[in-house]
Amino acid sequence: MSLPSLKLSLTALLGVLMLGQAAIASAELPDFTDLVEQASPAVVNISTRQHLPERAVAGSGQPNMPDLEGLPPMFREFFERSIPQAPRAPGGRQREAQSLGSGFIISADGYVLTNNHVVADADEIIVRLSDRSELEAKLIGADPRSDVALLKVEGENLPTVKLGKSEDLKVGEWVLAIGSPFGFDHSVTAGIVSAKGRSLPNESYVPFIQTDVAINPGNSGGPLFNLAGEVVGINSQIFTRSGGFMGLSFAIPMSVAMDVADQLKATGKVSRGWLGVVIQEVNKDLAESFGLDRPAGALVAQVLDDGPAAKGGLQVGDVILSLNGQPIVMSADLPHLVGTLKAGSKAELDVVREGARRKLSLTIGALPEDGDEVASAGSSGAERSSNRLGVKVAELTAEQKKNLDLRGGVVISEVQGGPAALIGLRPGDVVTHLNNQAIDSAKTFTQVAESLPKNRSVSMRVLRQGRASFITFKLAE
Repeated sequence: MSLPSLKLSLTALLGVLMLGQAAIASAELPDFTDLVEQASPAVVNISTRQHLPERAVAGSGQPNMPDLEGLPPMFREFFERSIPQAPRAPGGRQREAQSLGSGFIISADGYVLTNNHVVADADEIIVRLSDRSELEAKLIGADPRSDVALLKVEGENLPTVKLGKSEDLKVGEWVLAIGSPFGFDHSVTAGIVSAKGRSLPNESYVPFIQTDVAINPGNSGGPLFNLAGEVVGINSQIFTRSGGFMGLSFAIPMSVAMDVADQLKATGKVSRGWLGVVIQEVNKDLAESFGLDRPAGALVAQVLDDGPAAKGGLQVGDVILSLNGQPIVMSADLPHLVGTLKAGSKAELDVVREGARRKLSLTIGALPEDGDEVASAGSSGAERSSNRLGVKVAELTAEQKKNLDLRGGVVISEVQGGPAALIGLRPGDVVTHLNNQAIDSAKTFTQVAESLPKNRSVSMRVLRQGRASFITFKLAE
């Protein structure tokens, strides 16, 4: 074979190899076209109107008001939030505020799921279908704790989504979102599941699905699909420092959403299980101080009086390792599991108390509508000092014990430095336990403090403004 012919053959072979690699790479990437075509008709745009008082007229001392009427709703809403509010002028007119979000139809007779924050405080809710037709929706019920709302529109044979099992999702799996970011209807974005069972601040009852799917304002309430075209979550929140998408999106699992929707449809409200405890995370130092092999479980920092936990024998300092056989790895796992239980049902707890494992059986209560409040402590009484920790403590008065529902404890009257200052103790903090021992007086506190071990994690239970938590520290040689 001549040299030119050899070069030509090698070039052709290289081209074939490159085409083959491209075909393999293409085959490994998912094709979303069929999924989008089939699912899109059941995804809706949701707009709301809320009647608000007209702002004061010009000359009332307010800054000049820009004309917002020609702006798109999303920009008008932004400017309205940025402009200082003024009292309504006597006899003033009503103005309308609009918001945009997404949702999806779950039944052919017109039930629609979306986020609570999309429709909260709305006087009118409009659902726009994929064919651009608009239907007025009735709010069946909403649950702020899970951020789920159930709507109903009048219709027959409406397109519906297929519902999937969020618990079957795997980290790394492809997922897809359809919604109306910034009002752009039926925008499609895709990514993967980044994590499962995420807990967010002030969102104790939802084990969020974390994804890297691009979610922006207007996507809220829209569906998250798996590759089978099944809805596995409701896109709800993003983590952002810029106001836009930064790669962290959070969806409500459909197992949670449908449980909420079924309760809203049946009774108009949602009931959840309740233990009546305040818990905190078990870190490495706390695990060492409580005799645990590794950081795991939910540490009971406070047991509410007359709550299910108190009646079932759960105590401050217990570390809950499992509930009905379900392991508690992170403390945030516990509210998710308890919340799914019905009031009156039995719960089996596996706990560690004073270094020994034991089982407790108790009856789950119903989560109250409003949170319990605990009174804060002051400081008075005869002072005792412990120079080893660097604090002065005082006895609690009978009134303080009654207000805090305590049998013992001491209040910190002065922080002199040393370990107490390093771990952030403040005057007014109430210490109820030190090194896993109950503190019933200033004398007991001093005795326990003087006998603390060196170079080993020591725990201390502190009440600050009525909230209890365990902290750890080590004393040097």
